[in-house]
Amino acid sequence: MRSTRRRFIERSAEAVAAAALAPLACERRGPPGLERGSAATASAFEPAYLALERSGELARREEELWAILASCRLCPRGCGANRQAGETGVCSATARFKVHAAGPHFGEEPQLVGEGGSGTVFFSNCNLLCCYCLNWQINHRGDGRYTSHRQLADMMLGLQLKGCHNINLVTPTHVAPHILKALRLAIKDGLRLPLVYNTGGYDDLAVVKLLDGIVDIYLPDFKYADGAMAAKYSSGAADYPEVAAAVIKEMYRQVGKLAVDGRGIATRGQIIRHLVLPGNIAGTDRFVRWVAAELSPDTCVNIMAQYRPMHRAFEYPEIARPITTVEWRQALAWAREAGLTNLVS
Repeated sequence: MRSTRRRFIERSAEAVAAAALAPLACERRGPPGLERGSAATASAFEPAYLALERSGELARREEELWAILASCRLCPRGCGANRQAGETGVCSATARFKVHAAGPHFGEEPQLVGEGGSGTVFFSNCNLLCCYCLNWQINHRGDGRYTSHRQLADMMLGLQLKGCHNINLVTPTHVAPHILKALRLAIKDGLRLPLVYNTGGYDDLAVVKLLDGIVDIYLPDFKYADGAMAAKYSSGAADYPEVAAAVIKEMYRQVGKLAVDGRGIATRGQIIRHLVLPGNIAGTDRFVRWVAAELSPDTCVNIMAQYRPMHRAFEYPEIARPITTVEWRQALAWAREAGLTNLVS
């Protein structure tokens, strides 16, 4: 019976990956000949969510998140849509959810990738809706397949069987209750990988507090230091800087600095992503000073240079170009001047 179940889970993950991973240019296979991380290597690790499941607290948190969908406040937009009754929120999602892709990802931070890859699950739709979104087909258009909670649980288990080091939940804000429901199903069948909450940083503080003891690794963006820029380029999210600052501080309180095991693989903690935009529209100089002052100079920060104009970016001449080498070097110089000592490379 166990071997039959294992084959079913493997087929579920492989079917989703075959159907959906091909369009994602960021996906690639690991180098040939690498030995996958063994179960024995990670056996000493216990993800935070197991204790909550044993105590019954995880079930209570799930119920609380589902209740929010009746007048949705899962994100700071607080649109109030009755998603339980089929209404769509700003994110264009109802109580149903879609997954665009699930599979090992080798393009994430080294601490997440290791040899087995980061087990990414790309959820469709988004609450932030940036005009320059790299994955606009997924986040704006909603490309993906409607998925059941059982299928999502099997995707997680399939990624574990493939040797991934974590379950990387990409754009999870608007589907937090769905994640918890699937997680509890996967726990019963042996899920033991750390959860990565890979978010745009525009999250509701009360919801993030409900994730305390569930998420092992937070991977938030801090996109803008200026609310006017956030409003202009991210669908009116003028409160983004204040929201992101508050939730990232709460995430840091929950999990602390990044911790890795003997293989250099992250088991707990936080990595903050910051995308450098043309003309310092993202306010990189202010962002790095905030991290050093409000968190810690040795906070793990990934200052990213891969911006390129996509989707509706060409409607805004100031962001209708990649960043220059000079802008990239200036961003790194600001980080060093602020005293940041743990930059992802």
